[in-house]
Amino acid sequence: MRILLVEDEQMTGSYLKKGLSEAGYVVDWVEDGISGQHQAENEDYDLLILDVMLPGQDGWTLLEKIRKHSSTPVLFLTARDDVSDRVKGLELGADDYLAKPFDFVELTARVKSILRRGQPRETNVMRVADLELDLNRRKATRQGNTVLLTAKEFTLLWLLMRREGEVLPRATIAAQVWDMNFNSDTNVVDASIRRLRSKIDDAYEPKLIHTVRGMGYVLEVRDDEA
Repeated sequence: MRILLVEDEQMTGSYLKKGLSEAGYVVDWVEDGISGQHQAENEDYDLLILDVMLPGQDGWTLLEKIRKHSSTPVLFLTARDDVSDRVKGLELGADDYLAKPFDFVELTARVKSILRRGQPRETNVMRVADLELDLNRRKATRQGNTVLLTAKEFTLLWLLMRREGEVLPRATIAAQVWDMNFNSDTNVVDASIRRLRSKIDDAYEPKLIHTVRGMGYVLEVRDDEA
């Protein structure tokens, strides 16, 4: 699941990005309303977390513009806790409102609740062949057998399944899963792919994760293995 965080406070933004990333989400963080609008309009997100008091344009204006073309869920996270502010945010199309200071456990609970809300359970189960990834329960199975994954392995598998059939370069995987620039001297992507393969491919047929030499990795069912 991919989240856009628009927060101008450095300490809060860094804390949220780190915590949500460790919880298995892919997080893009920008620090002003103009950049937030650009990201929301040009990238695909499952949730937007917006502060209200932002440089460039405030959260109210940002949400109004987003709602003209997108129904992506929005969580307002702000120090403004007046009832009128909460009502205004909800009337503009926000899905929830959490006042600072907050408990991170409550934030993650609200994030999970928003992502589940109003969506049929089937839409949150990804399937490729006999591999299933349940986004609500954060559970993977192969041929009905539970596959135990770390948070990063879950995010890596989600990325591969979401872009089934598409060859993903190592740089793309590094940026999306670890929020890092790929360095040819770093083997974190290759090592993580090997661990993931050992869990979902080694004991099963058909093999689903394939190496495309000189390009990257792809998850797909190939005709010669179907």
